[in-house]
Amino acid sequence: MKRPILLTLTAVALVVGACSGSSSTPAPSTAAATAAPTMAESMAPESMAPESAAPSEAAELKDIVDTATEAGSFTTLLQGATAAGLVETLKGAGPYTVFAPTDEAFAALPAGTLEGLLADPEALKQVLLYHVVAGKVTSDQVVGLTSADSVAGPAIAIKVEDGTVVLNDSAKVVTTDIEASNGVIHVIDSVILPPTE
Repeated sequence: MKRPILLTLTAVALVVGACSGSSSTPAPSTAAATAAPTMAESMAPESMAPESAAPSEAAELKDIVDTATEAGSFTTLLQGATAAGLVETLKGAGPYTVFAPTDEAFAALPAGTLEGLLADPEALKQVLLYHVVAGKVTSDQVVGLTSADSVAGPAIAIKVEDGTVVLNDSAKVVTTDIEASNGVIHVIDSVILPPTE
């Protein structure tokens, strides 16, 4: 009588052991799956480690032109900068503050204005430089100004209306402080034109 009980207990122990063994099997494989990327990362070349460690930091290090290109909403501005020979300047050391009109802002210009500017590189250059201020002026500094001297020469009038920065009583700043390695971009909803006098 004792032998069948002992065999039954042994069988139960084996079944329980097998069940617990099968339930614990995924745990090591999960651990191995988790550990595998870590091992792969440790075997990766050292040059790859910083890029994977801080992709946002790498993005912040792009210059104004590359940052605007990546944004995808400044095609006309970049086309104008190319036509006016300003790309290398805006890729330079700076720092610069760019009040960047969107493609929609350029599209809202009176009919023929953009075409006329693209046909006259010198006039286009002056208009684009009117959107640039020497130095890095962040949004918290902009709100304390009443004007800023543009790289083109004439000053840009600045005021705050209902919490929004407005340039020359017409262009609203819609996005602020887009960081670049050589300055900062503030997005505006319309093109500002330098005084014609």
